[in-house]
Amino acid sequence: MQSHIIFGAGLIGGFLGGVLTSLNINTTLVCRPSVRQKLSNGIKLTDYLGNEKKVKTLHFLTEKDGLKEPNKEHFCDFLWITVKCTGIDQASKDISPLVGPNTIIFCCQNGLGSEKVIQRQYPNHTVLRVMVPFNVSEPSPGHLHRGSEGTLYIETTTQLNELICPLVLRLTTPIMPVAQTTKMQELLWAKLQLNLGNSINALADIPVKKMLQQREYRLVIAALMKELLSVTKALNIKLPKLTAVPAQLIPTVLGLPNFLFTIVANKMLAIDPTVRTSMWWDLSQGKTTEIEYLNGAIVNIAEELKINCFANQKIISLIKQIEQTNEQKTPRKVISGKELLHEIKKGNH
Repeated sequence: MQSHIIFGAGLIGGFLGGVLTSLNINTTLVCRPSVRQKLSNGIKLTDYLGNEKKVKTLHFLTEKDGLKEPNKEHFCDFLWITVKCTGIDQASKDISPLVGPNTIIFCCQNGLGSEKVIQRQYPNHTVLRVMVPFNVSEPSPGHLHRGSEGTLYIETTTQLNELICPLVLRLTTPIMPVAQTTKMQELLWAKLQLNLGNSINALADIPVKKMLQQREYRLVIAALMKELLSVTKALNIKLPKLTAVPAQLIPTVLGLPNFLFTIVANKMLAIDPTVRTSMWWDLSQGKTTEIEYLNGAIVNIAEELKINCFANQKIISLIKQIEQTNEQKTPRKVISGKELLHEIKKGNH
């Protein structure tokens, strides 16, 4: 039986590990002791559509199990790296005892470029990217909830189809739809476009649904997206459709008056009212965010192309200011949609 290890099993990794285990797939989780404690009595998985799964027993690996040195007993067929971009450098070293000669490594990070760290560390291994579009929250210990729509995509190639296709068919389930793609770069850019709302949610300090109901916040997100679309156009990248609205039209829809937006974008609002983004969670816990892999990735490429991305630059600056505030243990100010809109408009004058 093929074996899977989820390395860095937090919210996304825990959800993924729970789904795999529920499908009777040989799955082991590597996670922090606090996460292991919360999942010691099993896991409950739910989603915004009402699907539910319960798993009584999960399997874990810890340093006590000998994760310091390579051990054939711990080698796996598929290794899913679900740490955030900010932890990928350390993860590239920590996973070495789990990587056997034939292990396939899946990188499940947001943004662009984190898989290159793993490829440099393991040049003789197959390293594939995974796009996770949905949000996972933790309503209570041992309960993980998928709060938004989206299909998990696994990268494949013509040579790997015989391996990846059966895996996708085995994994896909109503609570976690799974598909494969040979166009992961385009998908990741499309996902990045949607992820541009992460930083605004972190600055707004309110649930995503409440944020999207306020036109000023939507206009800021639209401005960030327009800059991304300028970059993808220059790179000749055609973005696939990840939502009910085509990528090119999302900024226009976001800019609609509230009453029209509610009608046209009902699927965008079909999320749990408590959902917040991972960047909000990072800031709320005093952690470094993934801003450099999201908005920062756009700005870096835009600079090479000589494309103005003032709105994204400004948002990066604001997020970093809060990261510094967190380090100094001083209260941070919540930024209203009106204030944010004013800030990004400065670059157009």
